[in-house]
Amino acid sequence: MLLTLAFLLSATGIIWHCFVLLATILLEGGLSLTLGNAASFIGLQLALIAILGAIEPTLRGLSGGLLYLGAIAATFTAAQVSDTTIVELSWQLQAHVLIALFAYGLLTAGAIVAVYALVQDARLRAGRLTAVNHLFAPLETNERLLYGIAATGLAVLVIAVLSGFTFVDDLFAQHLVHKSTFSIAAVAIFSVLLAGRHFAGWRGRRAVYLYLWGFLMLGLAYFGSRFVLEILLGRNWG
Repeated sequence: MLLTLAFLLSATGIIWHCFVLLATILLEGGLSLTLGNAASFIGLQLALIAILGAIEPTLRGLSGGLLYLGAIAATFTAAQVSDTTIVELSWQLQAHVLIALFAYGLLTAGAIVAVYALVQDARLRAGRLTAVNHLFAPLETNERLLYGIAATGLAVLVIAVLSGFTFVDDLFAQHLVHKSTFSIAAVAIFSVLLAGRHFAGWRGRRAVYLYLWGFLMLGLAYFGSRFVLEILLGRNWG
């Protein structure tokens, strides 16, 4: 009964979050993707992954953490929205931006799973067997989830990168060279990770650290670029 109620309340919150966020981002004059809205978009994905992951009993501890983070991210919806933050873009570029953000959201969830796995591994190595261990899924389950997210996120990221090169007219004029460079570096790292898993059976800390390096590159590509352009330079990425 309590589990059903938790699912219903979570689903209701996610639907409301989605409704409010889309109404904030998709405006008549274009897209409003401030840092706050971008964080909220990623939070929505974390919540969706959480409610799906909670179907598996051993992942409910992780799902609870993802839901909590998603709720925090939701509070940033509409932050810093003004007429100057609305970017007029063609539908192709709007699709590119949203696909890229979707990829980042997926890989953010993977980064959280990676940190979760590191904490679990450290606790096991230290022999810290307490009631808290029930919040952690088996390491093999975490690894399967991490590689599944990495594969899906990489596929979406490749689509985002290719669409960017196809639809962005002048990367230099758009101040996007550094963003593209970091994105390609992330694609390369995630590709090496998945190849290592498939051909060499990579697992454990090496795989987790490699994933986090790829995520760092992606973070620099998106939020690093946005922070420098919008906050430090007072420019718009579009």
